[in-house]
Amino acid sequence: MAEAHPVGFQWVIEAKARGTEVVHIDPRFTRTSALADRHVALRAGSDIAFLGGVINYILSNELDFREYVTAYTNAAFLVDENYRDAEDLDGLFSGYDPDTASYDPATWHYESTGAAGQIPADPTLRHPRCVYQILKRHYARYTPEMVERVCGVPAETFLRVARAWTENSGRERTTALVYSVGWTQHTMGAQFIRAGSIIQLLLGNVGRPGGGVFALRGHASIQGSTDVPTLFNLLPGYLAMPHAGQATLADYLDRIKSQNQKGFWHNADAYMVSLLKEYWGEHATADNDYCFDYLPRINGDHGTYRTVMDMVDGKVFGYFLLGQNPAVGSAHGRLQRLGMANLDWLVVRDLVMIESATFWKDAPEVETGEITPQTCRTEVFFFPAASHVEKAGTFTQTQRMLQWREKAVDPPGDARSELWFFYHLGRRLRDKLAGSTDERDRPLLELFWDYAMEGNEPSGEDVLRRINGIDLSTGRAVNGYTELKADGSTACGCWIYSGVYADDVNQADRRDASQWGWTWPLNRRVLYNRASADPAGRPWSERKKLIWWDPDRGEWTGHDIPDFEKHKPPDYRPPEGAVGVEALRGDDAFVMQADGKAWLFAPSGLADGPLPTHYEPHESPVRNALYKQQGNPARIVYGRNDNPSNPAPPEAHGEVFPFVFTAARLTEHHTAGGMSRQLPYLSELQPALFVEVSPELARIRGLTHMDWAHVITSRTAVDARVLVTERMKPLRIEDRVVQQLWMPYHWGYAGLVDGDVVNDLLGVVLDPNVFIQESKVCTCDVQPGRRPRGPALLAYIAEYRRRAGVTAATGTRLDTHSEETP
Repeated sequence: MAEAHPVGFQWVIEAKARGTEVVHIDPRFTRTSALADRHVALRAGSDIAFLGGVINYILSNELDFREYVTAYTNAAFLVDENYRDAEDLDGLFSGYDPDTASYDPATWHYESTGAAGQIPADPTLRHPRCVYQILKRHYARYTPEMVERVCGVPAETFLRVARAWTENSGRERTTALVYSVGWTQHTMGAQFIRAGSIIQLLLGNVGRPGGGVFALRGHASIQGSTDVPTLFNLLPGYLAMPHAGQATLADYLDRIKSQNQKGFWHNADAYMVSLLKEYWGEHATADNDYCFDYLPRINGDHGTYRTVMDMVDGKVFGYFLLGQNPAVGSAHGRLQRLGMANLDWLVVRDLVMIESATFWKDAPEVETGEITPQTCRTEVFFFPAASHVEKAGTFTQTQRMLQWREKAVDPPGDARSELWFFYHLGRRLRDKLAGSTDERDRPLLELFWDYAMEGNEPSGEDVLRRINGIDLSTGRAVNGYTELKADGSTACGCWIYSGVYADDVNQADRRDASQWGWTWPLNRRVLYNRASADPAGRPWSERKKLIWWDPDRGEWTGHDIPDFEKHKPPDYRPPEGAVGVEALRGDDAFVMQADGKAWLFAPSGLADGPLPTHYEPHESPVRNALYKQQGNPARIVYGRNDNPSNPAPPEAHGEVFPFVFTAARLTEHHTAGGMSRQLPYLSELQPALFVEVSPELARIRGLTHMDWAHVITSRTAVDARVLVTERMKPLRIEDRVVQQLWMPYHWGYAGLVDGDVVNDLLGVVLDPNVFIQESKVCTCDVQPGRRPRGPALLAYIAEYRRRAGVTAATGTRLDTHSEETP
């Protein structure tokens, strides 16, 4: 956090000055470690084993915040009698289909509710099929000794962390869990986060001040770009993208909500219809399903990596790159560049001429002969972009806070904002198609495209107002998502942002200390803050009180805006047949959940199991010590000759790539380096790519401090200077010592300082829930000296593949639970 999020880390330092204990768990000793009270080094990719150990420690010692857990989580709910756990099936859950490498989650559901709609529960938490008991049994094998075997963390060190976590949680104290994108970039990324969330729920650290699970975003407004996404499977406000089988709006709504569910997702029809009205305005009517048919449909994997492979295969002809540099910043850079070289046209918008704009003439593949500049078919259109100080708009940060920024200076030359670019692109396309009677052109021609203008581009504030939502009968901005309607009378670009323009005032532009910016939803600073009070509405703790029930005024009050219906009393019980918000009890704190409870056990929604389970990374030097199932059985692999995998147990020849590789950031550079490597001051601070190795690994491979070495995988090899350091510690895993090495990934072949592309080392294998690549861990070799150049590099890697027995099928067998452990 200190390294990659130094602005946010100031608050960690502030907390530490007030007595907070800071524990940093990371494979590498970093600037964060130096300022923490304790650093715990673990093997990259073994996080669930560590977190599962904490869960087991809590449950086996009865340290959970029992009143909180019983009232606010699904711990008491009974699970279907046909459910089988990973404990029963040696690493698999019931419903697994080895032919499709996917799960049918039918047996993960709660026990049938029957006609009354009530979920069977055991408030004593003793029933063998209640979630609490399933959790205890699932994590029973995650002992301190097992954590040491899998993670390389000494049992006593682990226990010190577990004790600190539990002792600083409960009625009077809270602990915050902070993670960054490193957790997401694993084949179990979503489950890493789930495991941390389970701990926080068991200890009562969600919905309360000083608690929570904080996702540090990649840079300034990544939160905003997921709230209003450019993702293939999400619409704004986390509404799902329609699937091919959903012909009508009713079909779609039946999928994303049920008629009998509790909570605010029951109002998804209002959120969706309002979005369609914002997209197509007066053309969206009840008679034409509010133009629902205009939305594209998805029928599987349409993510960035699938798209790149489709480029290589000649299925994609044009591509837009906006503020990203996949030639350097994405996994398997060689595949990215070969894909771009097979397009008809490529549009690149960036501040500078990044590697993804110049790949056709100076990529590594030009040196190897795989790309020939004279015959490369791709026509590249480079559009200079305005930086954040050259345009007005919002940043949305880790806390979900929108902050308005003013334009400071005009962009230079031909540089333009995204708002200008897309507005005028849309206008020109509409002009070009004017008069068309082709049905496929209607979605573009009928778009609402009428914004207040500031000069020659739309007003950013007017666009924010439309995102907030409009009452179409009065023209006023709505004050929150509770005012959105499903009858076509409101238009809203992102329902969770409703309220950011309440009272027709830009709330994100506020700068009073007590009312800084605006946080979604409805300016609530702590999500699910009903959980900060006990079931009767009293604060759990006077020193930690946030909101509480005022019986005299008949409302929730306190230091935050209640994330709950303001006038619903704690003892409210819904009438029979109630649905949606009305069905939420007065103690149902988790108002977006279909059952009103936080999920320790996920009965639906995850592709790879209802409980986080330790699997080895896709490429690992060791066998899974907990189960016969080696890796995530639902992970997404692409068995292709141009996307090889290093062998991992139970496959043979893993010794060819014996070391664990991980990568991360430096403070002095920014992601793929497109901005920072163009600045002389930052380039001087970190001028050269390097690889961190332990003194032991340096001796094993004959590496010399500050000399050259090259790191090798079955994809390629990259050069770097050697940094021999105690920051990378060898770890004892089972009966062997595992060496880890680390590299920053900011370098490329353009800029004031250049270097090999570290992400070229990685293959493409994905988390099945979110299609994010496993880029924080793989296996590798390292050798002294520089790598071969030109065609000799291809021959060098081919020989490594031969020695390791690598084929297109390596790593593609996902079901390994029936294999006997060697």
